[in-house]
Amino acid sequence: MTVDPLPSAARQDVAIVTGPSGAGRTTTIHALEDLGFEAIDNLPLSLVERLFVGETPSRPLAIGTDPRTRDFSPEGLVAVLDRLSADERLNVSLVYVDCSTDKLLQRYSETRRRHPLAPQETPLAGIEREQRLLAPLVGRADIMIDTSAMSPHDLKDEVGRWFSRSSAADLAVSVQSFSFKRGTPRSADMVLDCRFLRNPHWAPALRPLTGLDAAVADYVGEDPLYSPFFDRALDMLTLLLPAYKAEGKAYFTLAFGCTGGRHRSVCVAEAAAFQLAQAGWRVSIRHRELEQASGEVVLEDVVKM
Repeated sequence: MTVDPLPSAARQDVAIVTGPSGAGRTTTIHALEDLGFEAIDNLPLSLVERLFVGETPSRPLAIGTDPRTRDFSPEGLVAVLDRLSADERLNVSLVYVDCSTDKLLQRYSETRRRHPLAPQETPLAGIEREQRLLAPLVGRADIMIDTSAMSPHDLKDEVGRWFSRSSAADLAVSVQSFSFKRGTPRSADMVLDCRFLRNPHWAPALRPLTGLDAAVADYVGEDPLYSPFFDRALDMLTLLLPAYKAEGKAYFTLAFGCTGGRHRSVCVAEAAAFQLAQAGWRVSIRHRELEQASGEVVLEDVVKM
């Protein structure tokens, strides 16, 4: 007998929060607790799945973990996430709280704390060691929060934007670009393939540019298939996003992919994010491969003009 999965609104929300030391993970956990989540910090990974044995409680759950937690490893955390995500009773999301290296150094300088991964070395050594350790989780994250320019109050507001029950009707849409060579984003609810569009990589003057450059966007937009593809994609989103919102979904991730993740998927994602923001949706945008090239996570809100 086939059992229909529970609707999203009937499942228990589970937010697993991680990120580098000093980025704001603890503040995020406290903000979730203020929003009604049961908060458990520094829980060993080997104990996480035991929390869900038996009947599922109705109260949402926030779990904090990072390299200081006993038995922590990125591979172990991904394995736990995969198993929990397969449980139809749960809405599981990995929240990655990040921060630029310069800002982390400033925070450690201001507090005069030693870095937990380099207690006898400089904070920079610990920061870089932790960034290398956590790198596999960046692409796995469902929600990325960059606190580089945030105060603790700003961070609490951002957490509320994603998780507040009172604002659950305000579906948050994340639009991402990526390279198929590096795999599809695990967090994507919908993936659209842009590899059929004309490729700026083969235009020598455009190859060093990215989809953020107008010349690349114009080049891709001149493909005769671009407008029909883009218009139909927007029509589909216009149909589906209100349905996801009515079903109780708090966030939706739309991913556009191409071969290298630098040209076609980037300009299409930018155009889609702009149109969705113009239609009144709360939209943020992320370009995974451009992040990899720059070494920093860039998650920008798209503001309605």
